[in-house]
Amino acid sequence: MTEQKASFENTENAFAYKSNPELRKARFLFKTMGNPFLVRWGIKLTPLAMRMKLPIKGIIRRTIFSQFVGGETLEETAAVAQKLARYHVQAILDYGVEGGNNGEEGFDHACEEFMRVIRYAASQDNIPFISVKVTGFARFELLEKLDHSLDLNPGPLMKRYAAALEAFTPAEREEWERVRTRMKKICTLAAEKNIGVLVDAEETWIQDPVDVLCIQMMAELNRDRVVVYNTVQLYRHDRLDFLKDMLQAAELKDFVLGVKLVRGAYMEKERARAEEKQYLSPIQPDKEATDRDYDAGVAFCIDHIERIASIVASHNDYSNLRAMDLLREKGLSYGHPHVHFSQLYGMSDHITFNLAKAGCSVSKYLPFGPIEDVIPYLMRRAEENSSLSGQTGRELALIDRELKRRLA
Repeated sequence: MTEQKASFENTENAFAYKSNPELRKARFLFKTMGNPFLVRWGIKLTPLAMRMKLPIKGIIRRTIFSQFVGGETLEETAAVAQKLARYHVQAILDYGVEGGNNGEEGFDHACEEFMRVIRYAASQDNIPFISVKVTGFARFELLEKLDHSLDLNPGPLMKRYAAALEAFTPAEREEWERVRTRMKKICTLAAEKNIGVLVDAEETWIQDPVDVLCIQMMAELNRDRVVVYNTVQLYRHDRLDFLKDMLQAAELKDFVLGVKLVRGAYMEKERARAEEKQYLSPIQPDKEATDRDYDAGVAFCIDHIERIASIVASHNDYSNLRAMDLLREKGLSYGHPHVHFSQLYGMSDHITFNLAKAGCSVSKYLPFGPIEDVIPYLMRRAEENSSLSGQTGRELALIDRELKRRLA
């Protein structure tokens, strides 16, 4: 495909994969999500209605589910991935079950499910990555205790980790070893099947153990190619320095660092907890600081492109365009194997499909799973799209422009 400078204003490219009825349905949905009153009550009542087994599944399936989720099964989701493939857009499979304290049997089952998704992805031409959450196969309280112990020790992360394990009881050390075994099984299978594993970020008070697992797996598997990617949330004021520390670890242990760069997903929860427990909030003071660190993180990764493979996971027009500019300035291909772009399915099509048209390696983050299991994910999508002056307003304006273009 011939590389060209992307324009995110081209709605013909952005919505070529949607029919007129599909576009009108998306318009109705985003307009509904632009009503804060409806969204506020919908977020409260939908989970309750599901628990009470009220007959609302059909409504959810036809509206918010079809907009943001690939399907209830792998087979349904693969059909969406194949449709994306016709427009040179790949897919990241995400089994949309939220983590929880499901007991050892439940955690083992989640591990097997992640491995099943890897095998399925490997059977498809258009699914190079899957996404996993460590809280899907590890007890939250265990992660929290290990994170707290890490905080009590000085020095680099991996040195603190060794000391922190001493605070565990023998039973807890055995439990942690089972977590490590699950992580290794998932990542080793992914390496065998040539599938990338994107490890989701978690809350700050359990993130350090996740970082430890990622670094351990990268040191073992990210040799000839990149298998494991850690997620860096740049709305945290300490993550740019952490990104630089991870590069030092990669250079020291001679592996390729895999990182997915995001702005972040737990801002209100993080600020509320910091205020409640009276510690310095880990969140940036404002959006400008987040944007500055995000774009600095992208530039840092591209500056060290031989040692860092990055996924620019952003819905921000400027950040994506800036990444393309940096590649072009360095004489690098938009399709360089160490730079990938990604957006959530159902959002920011003007970015995704125009990036693909320009020759970039780009994907949609494609959740799937039973409706009742993906409700938390859907409620977050509704909440973050509820401001007309923000994401929803942008989506609506682009859809309206494309509908007018088609009718002209």
